[in-house]
Amino acid sequence: MTSPKVLITGASGFVGEALVFRLLLDKKFSPVAAARSSTRLQGLCPVVTFDLASLKSLPILTDVQVIVHAAARVHVMNETAKDALADFRKVNLEGTLRLAQHAASSGVKRFIFISSIKVNGERTAPGAPFKADDAPAPLDPYAVSKYEAEEALKQLGVSTGMEIVIIRPPLVYGPGVKANFLSLLRWLDKGIPLPLGSIDNRRSLVAIGNLVDLIEVCINHPAASGNVFLVSDGDDLSTTQLLRRLAKALGKQARLLPVPAWLLNFVAASVGKQTIAHRLCESLQVDISKNFELLGWTPPVNVDKAMRQTAGHYLEKQTK
Repeated sequence: MTSPKVLITGASGFVGEALVFRLLLDKKFSPVAAARSSTRLQGLCPVVTFDLASLKSLPILTDVQVIVHAAARVHVMNETAKDALADFRKVNLEGTLRLAQHAASSGVKRFIFISSIKVNGERTAPGAPFKADDAPAPLDPYAVSKYEAEEALKQLGVSTGMEIVIIRPPLVYGPGVKANFLSLLRWLDKGIPLPLGSIDNRRSLVAIGNLVDLIEVCINHPAASGNVFLVSDGDDLSTTQLLRRLAKALGKQARLLPVPAWLLNFVAASVGKQTIAHRLCESLQVDISKNFELLGWTPPVNVDKAMRQTAGHYLEKQTK
């Protein structure tokens, strides 16, 4: 019996590539990698060229039953585009809808959209985590474009019968992670003192292994259809706890100075770095109980193991 064919967009990116490798290992599905640029997946599975921003770039979907759409114009800390919302909409809304319409007309049964926790909002109050069915409150252009794409997909699902599944991850980390998480690894590895020893917030993160595990479940679980899911490791950490556990995974001692959060925010505001301070000091928690209730899903990888894997990969790269 032939395994169901699953097309993964953004297959040269962090999440998309990890998902393709997982599907190749598990052999329950036959992945097709759709990527804008060259990818390490060449030769391991079928690879097709796909650029979400291109009006003419649509993959052939013969026999594809499910699409996992992980490609996007990603959020950056210091957005410089003159009209950022228009740029995000062009890719994340219009490009996504163009692909989804093509999928529906090609007979694709299910479309899984990798959205963002930023659709829910930027921060949570203590003890009040975001839930999947909360009213969305996107604030920045990236989040707005993702929310608008979700709504457009829901409407398309109603009109065509194609099943829509939406997953909103928070910060994703794991072996090969880049951006801010990589900066934390470098600072801790070098023993740089950080003024983050007294931060009593709580933030949900998700290890790449946990995220791809949930995506794989959503590929064919009957109860996933028509639902929005949040995802995390199920172990929310303060910034201080995160740094200490990450340093332990690196075999280092975190050098954390006990600077109060209010002082950090004050200094950051004075130099125009409020956004960074907010991420470090404020809480953003998610409730993943819906995942267990509907799908029987709990995170298979615990935080310490995921951090050891992340740190191990980082240290291995430093010796090459």
